[in-house]
Amino acid sequence: MLRRLRDDGVIGVPDFHGFDGQGREVLDFLPGEVGNYPLSSAIRSERALVSAARLVRRFHDATAPFAPAMLEGWQFGALEPVEVVCHGDLAPYNCVFDGSRAVGIIDFDTCRPGPRAWDLAYALYRFAPIAGPDNPDRFGDPSTQVVRAHRFLDAYGATPAQRAATIGMLEPRVRALIDHIEESAARGSETARRHAADGHLDIYRADIDHIRRMMPALGAPHEVTESAAPAAS
Repeated sequence: MLRRLRDDGVIGVPDFHGFDGQGREVLDFLPGEVGNYPLSSAIRSERALVSAARLVRRFHDATAPFAPAMLEGWQFGALEPVEVVCHGDLAPYNCVFDGSRAVGIIDFDTCRPGPRAWDLAYALYRFAPIAGPDNPDRFGDPSTQVVRAHRFLDAYGATPAQRAATIGMLEPRVRALIDHIEESAARGSETARRHAADGHLDIYRADIDHIRRMMPALGAPHEVTESAAPAAS
């Protein structure tokens, strides 16, 4: 997939260069700052939010022509309806920033064909972020989170149907994260067990309650702002 994207002239994703002598994948290094927590003020800015949404749109659109033909070979199975190749973990920590501008996406291990809303819901959860007061990575009050969520979808150029699907996917997407950690822990994953022991599951469950409370405001009509409208390709 990465080679196909680079061959098609898509920038902002690493190229794949095979394997080294120890069997490790060799990928391009994308220069910049990764959005690790706690997020800097630059990565919490509106410019970062809007540029990340536009970057995701370019990635999605570039994968749309071949996603239906690439249903096998992924770590996770395809999701219906197959519209694009989903990244699966779109968050500041998997984006590369030049100052406050998102310029790259990394960590494609959880890619799978699926609907745009699968990726967009998780991006809203992490970028808006639609997170409750118990989440240490949250910022902004609920009204600010709603504005940022709509800004992201505006910059992505989401249609009314895509917006509705994305908002409706918020709770299932976070619940899928909980299920994945629980299942991985049951299979013996030390990382998943550590996440559970550190209280991550409790935070995600509290965030689901927060999402439920936010649904009326998230689904309310709004006007697309010129500053957040999608840039021309």
